[in-house]
Amino acid sequence: MGSNDFVTLFFLVAAVLIFLQLRSVLGRRTGNEKPPFEPYSPRDLAKGPGSDDGKVVTLPRRDEAESEERFASIDAFAKPGSDLNTALRDISKVDPSFTPKEFLNGARMAYEMIVTAFADGDRKTLKGLLSREVYEGFDAAITDREKRGEVMKSTFVGIEKADITHGDVKDHEEQITVRIISQLISATYDKDGKVIDGDAEGVTEVNDIWTFARDTRSRDPNWKLIATESEQ
Repeated sequence: MGSNDFVTLFFLVAAVLIFLQLRSVLGRRTGNEKPPFEPYSPRDLAKGPGSDDGKVVTLPRRDEAESEERFASIDAFAKPGSDLNTALRDISKVDPSFTPKEFLNGARMAYEMIVTAFADGDRKTLKGLLSREVYEGFDAAITDREKRGEVMKSTFVGIEKADITHGDVKDHEEQITVRIISQLISATYDKDGKVIDGDAEGVTEVNDIWTFARDTRSRDPNWKLIATESEQ
């Protein structure tokens, strides 16, 4: 046997011995082995991520988290447990986009637009902001003013305070009542240019209670004024 054959035989014997030794270690079963992990097996999918031995960690659903966030803004605005808080929560349930702060911002802008449009006789603007019944009342007042040849001039100074006093959901309609304290310079002139009502220079404080409403079934996000009342 040549030297090359001897080397080849030596490595062959060594390989067999290593294989037998590995087999004796790797092939031995103790009975404590865990089954192979299959990341997409039905069992593991049912357990879900984050589970350990059947203990499942359930994360809050997105809609629940968003509801709590909305309720947090309501709780910061109205005392939890109060009638107003409950009413605003009911509105939030049917109108997920509702938050008291954003609503009041919109109510302030609508108030200024309505007051200014009424003074200017701007029926087009009023029609888009008022319910049919309220628009008819505003339109009748503007028509009477025009028939007498009177002109109303108004300068909107600003809103001193605006608060939600009541909320409700009735027959697919959400309603919110707001108490608004504003400051205006307003005067009505007759056809000869004489002031017959109001004050052309002095600032007047006006206290109004306005109720806005929105159809919960409508895709239109805008609210309309459905009732007005002056508070003395």
